Amino acid sequence: MDKFNIAIDGPAGAGKSTIARLVANTLGFVYVDTGAMYRAVTWNVLRSGIRPDQEAEVISVTERMDIRLAPGEEGQMVFVDGSDVTTEIRSAEVTGNVSRIAQIAEVRRILTDKQKRLAADKGVVMDGRDIGSHVLPDAELKVFLTASVRIRAERRFKEIQDQRSDVTLEQLEQEIATRDQMDEQRETSPLIQAADAVLLDTTEMSIPQVVEHILGLCRTKVGGGK
Repeated sequence: MDKFNIAIDGPAGAGKSTIARLVANTLGFVYVDTGAMYRAVTWNVLRSGIRPDQEAEVISVTERMDIRLAPGEEGQMVFVDGSDVTTEIRSAEVTGNVSRIAQIAEVRRILTDKQKRLAADKGVVMDGRDIGSHVLPDAELKVFLTASVRIRAERRFKEIQDQRSDVTLEQLEQEIATRDQMDEQRETSPLIQAADAVLLDTTEMSIPQVVEHILGLCRTKVGGGK
């Protein structure tokens, strides 16, 4: 099967990472979680005692750091300068600041360059918020995943109960709504559905159903799949 690239975009809690990883595993492609890359930068910035509004310092940290993504038994592992930060980047503090970091144009440029290099040889499933519209505009298949804010909050709530046992479903719903607004209104590469992306509302769909739907698109739109 010829290799091709798949771009999966959508708002917070839409299930992009889980879906993208499963699609990549089925196709034998490489999964790239761009959201984890922004979280890694945010974690490193906060750990360095830098505020998100100190843009020059944030950019400097981003330029110097080495981010590596690797497959793990429970999903993608994230390494910063050789250290495993997979769990740390999912903290409430990182979640609350990542959109501010992602708004910085030069940070997005640096990470976009890294992401483009990862996809240069094809055979990549990449998820994020501006993949189809900005990072991989020539991807052979583009999918925009969405779901109601309530459903996305419920899904995220189940995912993070072990890490954030103090958070309520209502708080999470508000966080996601706020994140949506910030992502949609940022000046640089805002969250937007690419003109040639397939819109897929997963509110009433299970994970296997979403994965099979995307694999079907691979067969019909690209001519690949298993």
